[in-house]
Amino acid sequence: MKVLLDQRQLQAGVEALASEIRAVYGHRPLTIIGIMTGSVVLLADLIRKLDMPLRVGVVQTSSYRGTERGALTINSEMMLDITDRDVILIDDIFDTGQTLKEVITLMKTLGPSSLRSAVLLKKSGRQEVKIIPDFVAFDIPDEFVVGYGLDYNDEYRNLPYLACLESADLQSTHFHS
Repeated sequence: MKVLLDQRQLQAGVEALASEIRAVYGHRPLTIIGIMTGSVVLLADLIRKLDMPLRVGVVQTSSYRGTERGALTINSEMMLDITDRDVILIDDIFDTGQTLKEVITLMKTLGPSSLRSAVLLKKSGRQEVKIIPDFVAFDIPDEFVVGYGLDYNDEYRNLPYLACLESADLQSTHFHS
């Protein structure tokens, strides 16, 4: 595994996201919706840097097994009422863009007054959709990354830095049930 972004760089990126969000919204009330599970660390760090009135909720999606993308499932049962609210959707990574596109499509049907998106990472050259996130902390190369909430087979989310997995890492499993 090689470190792509260390803790200091990640915190600077989250602070930059918070500054951009504050510049757009000022002190207006805001609803933040995190796409679980990958955005959990970003969501926790970001909301602590925002000083406007906040409502925080989550929506759970799933599409990966290992490094392979499968069909996207969206579980919005825990979703807050976002009708007539300013909403920012938070995700860990903008890769193909399919997850963000589908969640945005779902959320638009719920009647927010505004809907924007923020991501920690935008992976170069992988996009398959026309949308782009409104706020991006880092552009990264096309490598499989873990840490700071991102996983490989539900491992590595707890790393305090962002790392690129190398081929040896992709073949090992550290946790056994």
